[in-house]
Amino acid sequence: MEQPKFILTNRGYLRLGMVRMHKDLLRAGEACYGGGFYEFDYVGNQLILSGSSFDFGPPKWSWIDRLKVPAAYKGLAIVYVAGQEDYVVSDEMEIEYID
Repeated sequence: MEQPKFILTNRGYLRLGMVRMHKDLLRAGEACYGGGFYEFDYVGNQLILSGSSFDFGPPKWSWIDRLKVPAAYKGLAIVYVAGQEDYVVSDEMEIEYID
């Protein structure tokens, strides 16, 4: 069954999709720096990321300098929910919006 999953790539890309396995989001030559699940909070204007990839573990945000995000998500706060604390990705690192 496909689920809404995301990965963080070694090139700094945040990639989302409805897939069975997190590895299905990788492209040739890329490595995964963790992943999890996503949902949109349209009322709160947020892209909410959570959880962990069974194969790759949680996202290693500190391993990248700049997060490359599809331009379609511009204007949304990007939040990673990890246990009791939220990590507001869009406040903590530089975001580059790509087409």
